[in-house]
Amino acid sequence: MKLWAISDLHLGVESNRQGLRALPAHPADWLILAGDICESTELLIEAFTLCTQKFAKVFWVPGNHELWLVDRRRDLMTSPMKYTELVQAARRFGVVTPEDPWVVFPPTGAVIVPLFTLYDYSFRPDHVSREDVVEWAAEIDNVCTDEVAIKPGAMKTMDQWNATLCDAAEARFERELAPQTRTILVSHFPLREDLVRIPRVPRFTPWCGTRRTHDWHIRFRADVAVSGHLHVRHTDWRDGVRFEEVSLGYARQWDPSKGLQHYLRLVCGADDC
Repeated sequence: MKLWAISDLHLGVESNRQGLRALPAHPADWLILAGDICESTELLIEAFTLCTQKFAKVFWVPGNHELWLVDRRRDLMTSPMKYTELVQAARRFGVVTPEDPWVVFPPTGAVIVPLFTLYDYSFRPDHVSREDVVEWAAEIDNVCTDEVAIKPGAMKTMDQWNATLCDAAEARFERELAPQTRTILVSHFPLREDLVRIPRVPRFTPWCGTRRTHDWHIRFRADVAVSGHLHVRHTDWRDGVRFEEVSLGYARQWDPSKGLQHYLRLVCGADDC
C-alpha cells in the first residue's frame, strides 16, 4: 500500500488530460491531489471521477487555479462560494477535502491533514512593503493572474482570507491532533519561504505562501509535508522533516512520452514515510 501525490495537473491542457486518462490504476494505493488541478468545475469533476476509479482513496486541497472565476458566473459568485461548490463535488465522490475528518494512513499511523491555506504577500524582501509588493512584481511582469481572477468576497483581501484560514487550521490542530500523533501535511502552497526557488519568475514569491505556516511542520509533528504550486519538483529537508514539491506543470514542463506515472511522487510506502 502506497501513498502517492501530484499537483498542478492543469487539465485545461489537452496533453495533461490525456496523461491523467492514461494513468494506470493503483487499486490498493491512495492519491493526494495537491491543488491546481484545473479552473473548471466540470474538469475537476472529471478528475475526481478518474482518480477515484484508479485509487482506493483520494485527497484534494485547492490551489489558486481552482479559485479562479473564469466563466459567465464570474459576476454571480465569489471564490469562497466556488470553493464550497467544489468541496460538495468532491464529497459526492468520497474525495477527502480540508473540510472533512482527517484520515490515518494505516501503514504508518500518521494522520493525513489536507490544508486550505493561501498567501498574504509576506514572501517578499524586507525592503518591499505590503502596499508596494504588486507594483514591485509588475516591474518585471511577475504579477499573478490571481489579482484579477480571484474574488475573496466578504473577506475583502487575500490577506484577510488567509489569516482566517490559518486561524481555523491552527485551532483545529489544537482541538483535534492527539498528543504524539504524527502527521502528513498537505497544502497547495509551500509552508516555508526558503522552499521557494523559481528563478524564472523571481518576483512571483508573494503569491507563493505565508510566513504563518513557517513552523507548522514542527508544531504539528509532520513526517512529510506535501505541496505544489512552484512547478519545480524537488525534495527538501528541514528540521528532519521531508518536504515534497509534487507539481506536474504545463505541457512544456513534463514529458508525456514517459506517462503521468513517472511524475507521481511517492509520499509513503508500506514500511515507512
